[in-house]
Amino acid sequence: MGSIVQLDSDLLRTFVAVADSGNFTRAADSVGRTQSAVSMQIKRLEEIVGEQLFERGSRGVELTRKGELLLGNSRRIVSLMEETEASFRAPPLSGRVRIGIPEEYGYTVLSQALGSFARAHPRVDITAHYGPSARNLAALDANQLDLAVVFEWEDVSSGETLRIDPTVWVTSDDHNQHLESPLPIALYDRSGWCTDFAMKSIEQRRLEYRIAYRSDTSGGLKLAVASGLAIAPISRSNIPEGCRELGAMEGFGDIDTSRVVLHRNPKSKSAVTDGMVEAIRAAFRDVEPVF
Repeated sequence: MGSIVQLDSDLLRTFVAVADSGNFTRAADSVGRTQSAVSMQIKRLEEIVGEQLFERGSRGVELTRKGELLLGNSRRIVSLMEETEASFRAPPLSGRVRIGIPEEYGYTVLSQALGSFARAHPRVDITAHYGPSARNLAALDANQLDLAVVFEWEDVSSGETLRIDPTVWVTSDDHNQHLESPLPIALYDRSGWCTDFAMKSIEQRRLEYRIAYRSDTSGGLKLAVASGLAIAPISRSNIPEGCRELGAMEGFGDIDTSRVVLHRNPKSKSAVTDGMVEAIRAAFRDVEPVF
């Protein structure tokens, strides 16, 4: 029977700080310790897990393969600790908050944000709207939402960037639709983005194509790819299991350089809204994109 490994949350907090900064000195500043203390903590953690977690170099440190495996769980543990500490420091909030978010992030990011927020503030009523960016922004302007998470492609934004998440062409590992001619593609129904970006990327590469499927949701596009109907434009962090990105070597490449941006309703200034903003930020930070 194997021995049980017990991990100290303080060691994990330092580990995450070093991984994020790539530098022991900057990590020491962020956790309020000396550089030698941080080095000793990382050494202690490596002794506990029995693996080297960082490769040291002249420019800083990089995670080893074992370090990468540990990082995801460490983030979740540290986030839970911070959430627990915050729940004891601040009294529970009450009121309501209305959120608009793309369907792509409903299950992964929003579910985590709502779960952590609801545990700390069970008396807050939460309403979530899943929809395209244009619809969410319009609802925000109409005072129907307090917060809107949207995709943006402009260099200048009045919102807060949460993640860079390019859209790419995706095919199925089993069906290889990208090898067919004409190329079967799936698109969003009635979307100006498809004309400005997705279709343009196909036409610029002079590929013969046919529109084989249309959907008004990202879930519909993922279904089209997974079932072998067509290739589809999907954000890189949302590629479904059993599917893969089509890269430049295969004649494709990124469709856009979209950013995921958080906008706040200027009329919704409250502690409830502030608390949900923090929960959404933490969820985007903790749920790592699969690139």
